[in-house]
Amino acid sequence: MAGDKMQISYNDFEKVEMRVGKIVEVKDFPEARSPSYKLRIDFGKEIGVKRSSAHVTNYGKDELLGRQVICVVNFPPKQIASTVSEVLVLGVMTEKHGISLLEPDKDAVLGTRVY
Repeated sequence: MAGDKMQISYNDFEKVEMRVGKIVEVKDFPEARSPSYKLRIDFGKEIGVKRSSAHVTNYGKDELLGRQVICVVNFPPKQIASTVSEVLVLGVMTEKHGISLLEPDKDAVLGTRVY
């Protein structure tokens, strides 16, 4: 086991649908409890454009716009203040810089599934 966490099967992992998207809109989200942005993320023709609230204000809006990111697209929508978040943008917490977004190292086709 990794740390204190229970192991899951590969079948469990396959249930989490992570896809490549491109941030196409970034707006301030002053109603959120923590500093956040409202994002619109394009996942290509099959999935389309989805909304997300993301606590990634360590990035400037111009750094986010057009950036490819990895998101979980099959969680149920979640109401966050005045908006509905449809996808979860993935990142890791760093000591010095806050959240570091997960992204492909080269341009990937929008909607591509992560395995």
